[in-house]
Amino acid sequence: MKRFIWMGAGIAIGVLAMRKFQTTKQALGPESLNRAVAGVADSIAEFAHALREGMTEREADLRAALGIDSADDVKTR
Repeated sequence: MKRFIWMGAGIAIGVLAMRKFQTTKQALGPESLNRAVAGVADSIAEFAHALREGMTEREADLRAALGIDSADDVKTR
């Protein structure tokens, strides 16, 4: 009787270990890595877009404060 309990426990641990191995294998697969890289790339693109919007808004504020109408009015050295 005791052997059946230990055998059942061993089988259960083996099944759980195999399931964990399969999920880890899928998580590290090419499709999953592609999704992760795409997510990072999207986040970077969104950040860059927000940064450009902020720069444009700040530039408009500075132009209004300095009385400059367009970029053509700015003289470079």
